[in-house]
Amino acid sequence: MAVITELRINHERLHHRIYDLAKMGQQPSGSIRRLAFTPEDLQAREVVKQWMLEAGMSVRTDAAGNLIGRYPGQNPMAPALATGSHLDTVPTGGRYDGVLGVLAGIEVAQTLKENHLQLHHPLEVIVFTDEESTMIGCQAMAGTVLLDNPERYCSKTGESIQSCLKRVGGNWEQLATARRSQQDMAAFLELHVEQGAILERNQVSIGIVQGVVGMERQKITILGQANHAGTTPMEMRQDALVAAAELILSVQEIALKMPSEPVATVGYLNVFPNAVNIIPGQVELSVDMRDLSQNCLQEMLEKLQHKIIAIANSTNTQISITPLLSVKPTLAAPEIQNTIESVCQQLEFSYLSLPSRAGHDALEMGRITNMGMIFVPSQAGVSHSEAEYTSPEHCTQGANVLLQTLLLFDQTYSQSK
Repeated sequence: MAVITELRINHERLHHRIYDLAKMGQQPSGSIRRLAFTPEDLQAREVVKQWMLEAGMSVRTDAAGNLIGRYPGQNPMAPALATGSHLDTVPTGGRYDGVLGVLAGIEVAQTLKENHLQLHHPLEVIVFTDEESTMIGCQAMAGTVLLDNPERYCSKTGESIQSCLKRVGGNWEQLATARRSQQDMAAFLELHVEQGAILERNQVSIGIVQGVVGMERQKITILGQANHAGTTPMEMRQDALVAAAELILSVQEIALKMPSEPVATVGYLNVFPNAVNIIPGQVELSVDMRDLSQNCLQEMLEKLQHKIIAIANSTNTQISITPLLSVKPTLAAPEIQNTIESVCQQLEFSYLSLPSRAGHDALEMGRITNMGMIFVPSQAGVSHSEAEYTSPEHCTQGANVLLQTLLLFDQTYSQSK
């Protein structure tokens, strides 16, 4: 087992910078509103660019608007080791989501600079564009952007992606040039707050991510017959909401019976005509299924379709299913997971392997190179909220695990080539 170094990141600088960025877009409630392409986002990107320069990195912006800092390696021709995350938030976000991964990456570079060290590989720290909405930054790097459908990437205010990208130094017409491959990126490692409660519940400091789950999202429409709630006998009803209730329970049952412990959620429900004295004649609902196994997702969908047929027959309703989203899972590279585990053991940090059930930039990056993720605990599992909190101690531990994992992976990857 390779032995870790005595290098450690500057924890005070890391935490000061987390709080400095939180001022950009901070709302009276304490939440952070730093939507992609807004003045607040541009302000944060400019500040981070200056920190990258201070850490000895050259900085560029690719056609997708990704901000990329590059710290030189001993072999400038070697493929880069990359890390990073995002700076944009949801409308009422927290101060750690995305930001921790970016600032910890800069800390890694600055720690190397201050100790007059270089990895064998160049080190890149990437600020991905618009992770919280279109994910255009990481998708452009992975080559999965729908280039013939720019409308898919419009902002929530209706602004075109062309004008949005221009504002941050990108260029839609040249988007294909942002694509990367394993020939120029040896690995991507992302540090992120868990956004769940598993680590805290198990009193564990570090999460070693097994992969980012795939998603299957469906819209289901149930057609029954609206009728008088008082005069229609029970046996003569075609109640769309009764069918929906059976279907919702079936979605839960399907997930609970799968051995890989997937999750499945009905999060949206719309009832027509939605009146107290009318039998519901139509219901629309959503089904969101997530798991690390694509086979599991397909099996769950097949079980759902069988349930739909049975429920439609028993309730005398018509039920249709329309796909909304299909995202394949991405598994973390075993060699990166093993390296993180070795680092945790040597630093004497408790750790746990777990899947990421939320989407991240690493989901797309893992399609083109070796991918790994490090989680640190989120207090009470709260995220996308002003209550989002990860302790300074856990942030520091995560950043040091990131540093040592990159150092070890740099050694082992170089020796294997």
